[in-house]
Amino acid sequence: MADFSLTTLFVVPVGNTLPSTGSTQNLTAGQFGLFLNTYAVATTGNIAAAPYFYAAQGRTNTYLQGSKRSDKIASEYISAWYTVTGSPVASNQVTDISDWTVTPGTDVTVTLRAFSSYLNTLYFNGFTRSVTVKGECLACGGDPCADVDVPALIDSLILKFQEEAPGDNPDNITFSDFYQFQRIGNNQSAILRISGKPLTVYGQPCDIAAFPWEYDRMYFRTFVYAGPATTADFIVADNCNQIANAEITQRASYVAGTSGEIKQLEKNFYSYQAAYLKHLYRMNGYNENFESWVSDGTTYDTYYIRFNEYNKNAYVWGDYITEDSTVIIATPQALAQDIEDILTAALGAPANESGTIVSTTTSTTTVWPSTSTTTTLIP
Repeated sequence: MADFSLTTLFVVPVGNTLPSTGSTQNLTAGQFGLFLNTYAVATTGNIAAAPYFYAAQGRTNTYLQGSKRSDKIASEYISAWYTVTGSPVASNQVTDISDWTVTPGTDVTVTLRAFSSYLNTLYFNGFTRSVTVKGECLACGGDPCADVDVPALIDSLILKFQEEAPGDNPDNITFSDFYQFQRIGNNQSAILRISGKPLTVYGQPCDIAAFPWEYDRMYFRTFVYAGPATTADFIVADNCNQIANAEITQRASYVAGTSGEIKQLEKNFYSYQAAYLKHLYRMNGYNENFESWVSDGTTYDTYYIRFNEYNKNAYVWGDYITEDSTVIIATPQALAQDIEDILTAALGAPANESGTIVSTTTSTTTVWPSTSTTTTLIP
C-alpha cells in the first residue's frame, strides 16, 4: 500500500485450520487464527462484543519471541477495510474497428501505438508503427466503384500486419509479436478485431534477496485515417481524417493474488515479522527467522485492514506522533470464506476493490481467412 502504515502481513498456509481452542501461544508453525482481546479464539458469535481483536500466526522458530501478532484491531478505529479477490489470468485489450467509410482508391492507414513497461524502455511514447493499403472496388451493383469491398480491405490490412518488421535486424519487433488480428464477418459490416497478446513471463533472478516479481500490462491506441502514414498525435487522433470507428471492447488488466505477488509482499513487509533480527534473507545462516508460507501456483484473496491505535487518547505524555497500522491477510481462495465471515462479524462487510474479474467465453466467429472457434477473455 502506498502509505506509511506499520504493515504486518499474514500469509495463510494451504490447508490451514482455524483454531477452535487455546490461545496465540498454542498455534502450530504457520497456523493462522483470529483472537479476542482476552486471547481466546475469535468466532463469528463472540468477536463483535470484544473491544478489539488480534490476527496471529505461529512461527517455526520461536527463539526469544512468541507467535507473530498484529496490533489491537478495534472497529471504531478502522479507516479502511477492503478485499481484493485473486485472479491468476489477466485480460488482454481488444479493439474492434468497424463502420468503414472508405471510397475506392483511397489510401487507408492504421496506426497502432502500444505501451507496456518493457515497450516503454525501447520506444519513446510507445511502440508505434503503421500499415497502409488502398481501398479496392466492390465488384457488384450498378456502379462497381462506388463502394469499397470491406472484407477485402480488412484482409489486405491483416496481410500487411503480418509482414516482418522492416530492416535486416532479426530482432526487430513485428506486429505479430504483440498483436493478433481477425476479420469478423463476410459483408460490408465486417469488423477488424485487434487483440493484444498475453505478455510473456519475464526472467526470474536466482538471488532470493532480489525483488523478482514484476507486474505489467500491454495496452494500445488505434488510429484509422485516410492518406499515407503520418505521425499520429499522442494526445488525440486527427478527427478530420477518421474513416472508421475504433472501439475498445475489452481493456487490459493485471493479475492479482498470484503466488509470485504474495512472495514479494513477504519480502517487502518482513521488517515487522521478527522482533530482534534484521530483515536480510539472502543467507539462512544469517537470518533463519525468515519464513515463507506461500505455495507456488496458488491464488490468494487478500484482506486489508487499516486502523489507528487503540485508545490512542490515553497517550498524553510528551510528544506523541500518530501513526496508523495495516494488516494484510493473504489467504488461499479455498480458505477465504471462513476468515471473511469472522472479520465481517467484527467490522462489517468489506468493500470489494477487486476491479474486473476475468472469465473466459468460447464462441465461433468468422475469422480471417476461415471460420474457426476462438476463446476470448471477457471482463
